[in-house]
Amino acid sequence: MSLKNLENRICEHCQQNFTISEEEFSLYKKVGIELPTLCFFCRVKLHLSFWMFGKFRKGKSDLSGENLITVLPEKNRYPIYTLTEWHSDKWEGRDYAMDYDPKVPFFKQLQDLQEKVPHPHQNGTKNTKCDWCDDVWRSKNCYLSRSMERCEDLLYSYRNIDVKNSIDVTVCFNSEKCFDCGDCHNSYKLFYSRHSRDCISSYFLYDCRNCQNCFMCWNLRNKSYCIENVQYTKEAYEEKLKSFNLGSYKSVKDLRERFEELAKREIVHRENFNFKVTNSDGNYLLDTKNCHNCNTFSESEDCFNIVRGFQVRNSIDGAGCWKSELLGNCGCCVGGYAEKYCVWSSSRYSEYLDLCIECEYCFGCVGLKKKKYCILNKQYDKESFDKLRTKIIEDMKKRGEYGQFFPYSMSGGSFNFSNSFLYFPETKKEDILKLGGYWEDVNESHLEGIPTSELPDNIRDVPDEIVSKALICPETGWRFNIAQNELIFYKENNIPLPRYHFDVRIKKALKYLTLLQAYPYKCFYCKKDIKAYYHPEWGYQKIACEECYKQNIA
Repeated sequence: MSLKNLENRICEHCQQNFTISEEEFSLYKKVGIELPTLCFFCRVKLHLSFWMFGKFRKGKSDLSGENLITVLPEKNRYPIYTLTEWHSDKWEGRDYAMDYDPKVPFFKQLQDLQEKVPHPHQNGTKNTKCDWCDDVWRSKNCYLSRSMERCEDLLYSYRNIDVKNSIDVTVCFNSEKCFDCGDCHNSYKLFYSRHSRDCISSYFLYDCRNCQNCFMCWNLRNKSYCIENVQYTKEAYEEKLKSFNLGSYKSVKDLRERFEELAKREIVHRENFNFKVTNSDGNYLLDTKNCHNCNTFSESEDCFNIVRGFQVRNSIDGAGCWKSELLGNCGCCVGGYAEKYCVWSSSRYSEYLDLCIECEYCFGCVGLKKKKYCILNKQYDKESFDKLRTKIIEDMKKRGEYGQFFPYSMSGGSFNFSNSFLYFPETKKEDILKLGGYWEDVNESHLEGIPTSELPDNIRDVPDEIVSKALICPETGWRFNIAQNELIFYKENNIPLPRYHFDVRIKKALKYLTLLQAYPYKCFYCKKDIKAYYHPEWGYQKIACEECYKQNIA
């Protein structure tokens, strides 16, 4: 079939029209996967639903009974082992082998297998005192945080690298002693800020570079002692700063509102946050070449339609993929080569794998390690493998299964506790259930604690005994506590106690960092038509094309 007959399609999930470009078509052929039946957004939504954000809870290993802490749901569809047990030789994936039944849909058989095979309680390695964390690597003394590498003393944070002694930071790198920052890098003692770099001892900065001792500023470069972009002397700045009463929750709330108002009316917003890109489009791209419709993607080449990736080559349709090549329609695959329709796997020349490590030429397997020529975890010789694989693909094509990613029914847990919900928060429960997925309504109204409305307004009035009290989030009803180190941090930095559960705080901060759709705007300066990654409801009035931004701001 020619491309002309394929370029206009209707998404099977949302019923919206989508197109396939000539470049995409070529890459689909190169990778060797079927053309999509879902639009880009529904593909990403499905991929990310297999990556659990979760809610931290205590549990026990289904192998040893050992205590563990996980973000996986209490009612799991499969056994949970500790990470150490899962990687040990105490169990063998081929012990769960199944014979293929041509009378039963393949996804049904694969799900039956998946629900028997153990899964690890968390991801990560080489950590010290990071039990209450997930997806954490080479880190130390971190608490209730997710997706980080080489971090220390980090609390209530998400997606950080080389960050130390900080709280409530999201997508920050190489920073220390920061609080409530998003997409801020190489900074020290930076608070309540977004999209800023190389800044020190400052508050409420937006898109600032190399600034010190600044307050409520935007688009500044190489400045000190500024308030709302007005220059002050050192003495006048320090005196003015005292008047803001930063230890008061009410005062900080008012300042946050002022900050958002400035973002709407005064701040000049660049159309995207791409750096060092060649022939690439999307947002949060770094050092990419020939990458299109990608987001949060770095050091990669020749890719299409991928969200959150690093060092990926010649791949299309994926999310959470690192150090891989020739991936097609995959989610959370690291170190893979020529994988198709796989999730959480690092293998080669394989299809429909879940949680398979260093396997080759496998099809429809779960939890295998360093295996070859397996189907549904059963071992075959090469000739038998090739013959059965061909038969299964023929059967899948007749049922309309082949070329589809895993269904929602095989995801790791409830959609509203997955990473997908961070990107698609407007998703309705009934829509996910209709697609076979899961949803969990957590009701903790029976838990006792102090309503946060009763907390002292100013941090100086907070007694040390608060660390022994349970607090109740006004938005979710969930209970949370103030840790000892957390209270010390707040008092040292004159930060009022939080009023919301830490997961609520993370999700609110991610609102500005997870937008996948570009919207049409006119450049504030030259008036040409541009596409920018800011939701219209945010009300931003000054959005600049890349050229005008560089001329006027950078």
